[in-house]
Amino acid sequence: MSTRTAPTPEPIHWEDQVRRARLRGEASRMWRLLGKCLAVSALLLFTLFPVYFMVVSAFSDSATSGTGALLPTDPSLDNFVYVLTEGNFTTYLLNSLAVAAITVGGACVLALLAAVAVARFKFKFRTSVLVMILIVQMVPLEALVIPLFIQVRDLQLLNTLIGLGIVYIALSLPLAVWMMRGFVAAVPKEVEEAAYIDGASWPVMFWKVLFPLVAPGLVATAIFSFIVAWNEFVLALTFMQQSDKYTVAVGLRQFFGQYANEWGHVMAASTIITIPVMVFFVLVQRYLAAGLVQGAVKG
Repeated sequence: MSTRTAPTPEPIHWEDQVRRARLRGEASRMWRLLGKCLAVSALLLFTLFPVYFMVVSAFSDSATSGTGALLPTDPSLDNFVYVLTEGNFTTYLLNSLAVAAITVGGACVLALLAAVAVARFKFKFRTSVLVMILIVQMVPLEALVIPLFIQVRDLQLLNTLIGLGIVYIALSLPLAVWMMRGFVAAVPKEVEEAAYIDGASWPVMFWKVLFPLVAPGLVATAIFSFIVAWNEFVLALTFMQQSDKYTVAVGLRQFFGQYANEWGHVMAASTIITIPVMVFFVLVQRYLAAGLVQGAVKG
């Protein structure tokens, strides 16, 4: 009776094991990369599709602008021409730019000074002041319309861009002060003390030492204040009672009718409204990044 012996398995060299593990790792990385690409693509599609649809509808003719077409039909600039000429949207743009400039300038200056005061100086009720600022930010806008209207009316600032800008400054300041306080508090006191030792006065230290370090906070405050002034609707509609003083948010309302809406004009006006916001962000975002790097090096 003969016995059969099992065949001896061929030895697997360690080079083959390393090669197989490397291939499995590369395949796993490829699948993870593919999943990330699909997720990012889905997010971009979800985010950018409304913007794409708005632009397509703006360049389509009035008959098909509200039908949901994904490609412009008979592309033309008629909607933009109507909005800027007969729609008087150029005046609304200039009004919004003026109000936004007043809001950004006033909010940045006052927020910086207030942040320095609460972050560097010690006085009574400092914590209470910060808490009150935060509580003001929590009050709904609808509850402030009537008191603000009475105050603006008593100051004879109704139907004025300056009056509306002052109101927007008041709305932007609570959050702006809190943001700027964080930037000012993050600057080490040793930097200021070194400037004093070198013989710098407080104004010199403020402009040449502290101001460059908190510049990113000012840019963030400017962006926030600009968006508040550009998109706000309720207060602009309440305080501006003359059509030549309307902002873009209020001027957009004229294209909505009681029984029908001019979607081509609405989309063209909406496209025009988004352009200044994009331009402003592109102009200031490089200063935001430069300020962050500069503050990290100096701090």
